[in-house]
Amino acid sequence: MTTRSLVTALALTTGALASSGTAVAQQPPDPACDRGELCVWAGADYTGQVHRLDLESANPNECIPLPGGFVARSFVNHLTRDASVFQGATCSTEAEFTTYPGRGTYVPDAPFVVRAVQVWER
Repeated sequence: MTTRSLVTALALTTGALASSGTAVAQQPPDPACDRGELCVWAGADYTGQVHRLDLESANPNECIPLPGGFVARSFVNHLTRDASVFQGATCSTEAEFTTYPGRGTYVPDAPFVVRAVQVWER
């Protein structure tokens, strides 16, 4: 296979993955979410208002509603700990929730609106 054919095949595969709904890594815009923070954006693809949450001192298993009734549609977990995001502001497991690993998890389009977070022990 020639180099040109290989490049064309890779471009077609990347395009197919992006259009199929398969997750494609996308970094948030500057200012990026710093290490030790969980950052949430009002819009998908890291758009709109952003809140940078420093949760390193949060108690494990403590439910932390987003400030002021904020609703997030994209987020980054740069904490050293895993974090769960919740659809309900009280971290109720009756609504949607999912846990994401720390140290750099990027979610450009959350599967549900996020109203609260919970961090876990290391």
